[in-house]
Amino acid sequence: MTQFTDLGLTKAILRAVSDEGYTNPTPIQAQVIPAMLAGKDVLGTAQTGTGKTASFVLPLLHRIVDEKLRPREKSCGALILVPTRELAAQVVDNIRNYGRHMKHSVAMVIGGAKAGPQIQAMKRGVDILVATPGRLEDLVSTGDIRLDATQTVILDEADQMLDFGFVPAIRRILKKIPAARQTALLSATMPPAIRSLADDFLNQPEEISVAKVSKPIEKIQQKVIYSAKTAKRNLLVEVLNAEDIDRAVVFTRTKHGANKVTQHLDKAGLSAAAIHGNKSQNQRQLALAGFRSGKIKILVATDIAARGIDVDGVSHVVNFELPNVPEVYVHRIGRTARAGKSGIAISLVEETEIPYLRDIQKLIGEKIEAANDPVVSGEANDNSAAEPSRNTPNQRNQRNRGRGRGRGKPSADKAQGDKPQQAQSKSRPAKGPKRPASKKPASRKQGGRRTGDDSAKAGLNRMFANIGTKG
Repeated sequence: MTQFTDLGLTKAILRAVSDEGYTNPTPIQAQVIPAMLAGKDVLGTAQTGTGKTASFVLPLLHRIVDEKLRPREKSCGALILVPTRELAAQVVDNIRNYGRHMKHSVAMVIGGAKAGPQIQAMKRGVDILVATPGRLEDLVSTGDIRLDATQTVILDEADQMLDFGFVPAIRRILKKIPAARQTALLSATMPPAIRSLADDFLNQPEEISVAKVSKPIEKIQQKVIYSAKTAKRNLLVEVLNAEDIDRAVVFTRTKHGANKVTQHLDKAGLSAAAIHGNKSQNQRQLALAGFRSGKIKILVATDIAARGIDVDGVSHVVNFELPNVPEVYVHRIGRTARAGKSGIAISLVEETEIPYLRDIQKLIGEKIEAANDPVVSGEANDNSAAEPSRNTPNQRNQRNRGRGRGRGKPSADKAQGDKPQQAQSKSRPAKGPKRPASKKPASRKQGGRRTGDDSAKAGLNRMFANIGTKG
């Protein structure tokens, strides 16, 4: 088996790697490090959590020791472009950890923070600059950063930069850097736009792929729980209470949704913090620090913040809402099962998200086990033809009103469908009374008040019984 000592790295770096407790490189590290040390361009594909960061950080540090080049004013010897502030901070931490026994300089240029200190840090030049594309372009345009002396460029998490719309900015940045350079592009997936970017800017790269593209890590147990939209928050609390959780990341689609979910979890007595683009850099760093230390057990995040969540011991990922881009699902659940450990990914799916689930299953090439039947009508539920009343919230509400049980608060579906359904009921009055009382839906409590979640609860109990990792 290959060891770090076999890769030709300098003693100062090997000492730091040993300090971190590592002896054997991961597959991506074992291939990327020698290629970069040989001066080759690299096009690397590997799943999140496989050690991609060290695969390019270690060769960059080795070059600093080996070549002893002094950076020019306002310039950098190596540029690392990343999609998010959190990932930038994570990469800087890695550089400092692996470079602790050698002399080097590193700076971080990111949006959402004051530009003044960043400009000051770049005045004398640095060995390595870690930056997000937007802020870097701003400071290049004002002359506070120069790229004409940059020798190495790393594009980290390139597919995520594509998702965020950064590819045009990346193309403009690369055109400002000398053509005689080394370029490495690393990504969890390789969509056509990223392949095109590589074709345009990489010079005969060594292509390295250590895993099937868009295939989740095998040690992640994936589960789906179908739920009515209005029941999701309470179901989330039950999931997080029922599982033996070390640390959990809960994903929402929007920043507002992340705040709402965090508030709901706090009210339920669960320790949670939100991390998203509207939070200040200090707030995000405090949330991540609390999560890493274990003071906060649940981190509620949007996708734009997720790439910086490189925390050991994340036992669970919960998709409160499914992403509408299937590749993002792979990135999300890659927060767990890191460094060879196992993990659990649970997705709460409501009716409108079923097409997203189908796209995800098509991408990963497998059907995700479901704990219960979909809470919808039509072909998504095998039992829908026989018992459509069990799966459509509007139909349940209609029957309740037809029997005089519609007391209490109005249904959450009222604004969308009450009036047309009432009109339909009046045009066919015979159907309501003919339905036997024994056919009332299981998802309704005594007194006629609907929970919309009994099926999900039953499925949840079955799921935990089968997972075998509880306790």
